[in-house]
Amino acid sequence: MEARSPRELEARNYLEKHRIMELLNYLTSALLFFRPGEPREYLISILERLRISKISGVAFPFFMDNSNIAAMFEMLDSSNRGTISLTQYKEALKILGLCTADEVFKDDGHGITFEKFRCEVNKRTLEICGKTKGKGSESCQSAAEPLLLH
Repeated sequence: MEARSPRELEARNYLEKHRIMELLNYLTSALLFFRPGEPREYLISILERLRISKISGVAFPFFMDNSNIAAMFEMLDSSNRGTISLTQYKEALKILGLCTADEVFKDDGHGITFEKFRCEVNKRTLEICGKTKGKGSESCQSAAEPLLLH
C-alpha cells in the first residue's frame, strides 16, 4: 500500500462522506448515455432536480425505458391477469419517485392495465422533467426521451 499524506486522506474522506464520486459517476453516465445538445444545461437541470427532490422529500425519479416498465409490471402482475391493483400501482409510482405518499388515486373498480401503467409512468416522468408544457397524457413516449434536455 502506498503511503498517503494527511491531506490526501482528508480529501478522500471528504469525497466519501459527501458521496461526491457517486454523484460525478451518475452525472457522467447520464451525460454519455443521453448526449444532450447542451451538456452544461443538462447537468444543471439534473442537479436542480436533485436539490428539489431533497427539499421536497419526493424521491428523485428512476428513469426507465419501456422494457424496464414492462418488467416492473410483469413482476406486479404475477398471476398474468393483465392488470394490477390500484394499491400496487400507487406503490410502484412511489418507488419510482413519481408520486407522493399522500396523493389520492380514484378507484374506478377496474385494474390498471400495462398500457395505462406505461403511459402514466412516462407522463409523470415528462412532468417532472418539465417537458410537458401543454401536452396531455397522449404524450406516451419512452421515459428516457424526456431526459434529452436540449
